[in-house]
Amino acid sequence: MKLSTRSRYGVRLMLDMALHSNGGPARLGDIARRQEIPLKYLEQIIISLKKAGYVKSIRGPKGGHLPAKPLEKITVGEVVAVLEGGIKLTRCTDQPEVCDRSASCVTRFLWKEATDAMLERLDAVTFSDLVEMSAAGGELTGCGESAGTSHRARVPERSED
Repeated sequence: MKLSTRSRYGVRLMLDMALHSNGGPARLGDIARRQEIPLKYLEQIIISLKKAGYVKSIRGPKGGHLPAKPLEKITVGEVVAVLEGGIKLTRCTDQPEVCDRSASCVTRFLWKEATDAMLERLDAVTFSDLVEMSAAGGELTGCGESAGTSHRARVPERSED
C-alpha cells in the first residue's frame, strides 16, 4: 500500500503550520514555498482539513491558517484518514457485503489485522510528537521518495499512562 501525495502533503502541511505559526496564523503560500508543494494543491488539501475541524482560517492582511485543536489532540492517523477518505487496505475489511467470500476468507482477516495495526500506529503519533522530533534534530523535508532515499527517524512510542 502506498499513501497518496494528498496524505503525505497534508501531514507536512499540518506539521509546517505547527512549526512556523509562532502562535499566529501561517500563510499557505509560505508553507507551499517551504515544502515545495504547489499552492493550488495545498489549497485543495486545506479545504478538507478545515471541513473536518483540524484547521481554522483567519482572514485579513495578517491572516492565514492555524491548527484548530491543540497539537497533542491531532493524530497523524486522523489527518491521513480525512485526506484518504478512510484508511483500509481492502474494501472488504469494513464492507464484507462486497465479497461473497467475506465470511470465510482467511485473507480478509489478515487485511483487517494489518489495517488495524497501521491505524493503531498512525493514531499513536500526534503532531506534538512530530514537533518534538523536529526540535530534536529531525528534518521536515518529506519522505524522500523523489530522491530515492528513506528517512529512518524513529517516532517514539507513547504510553497511555
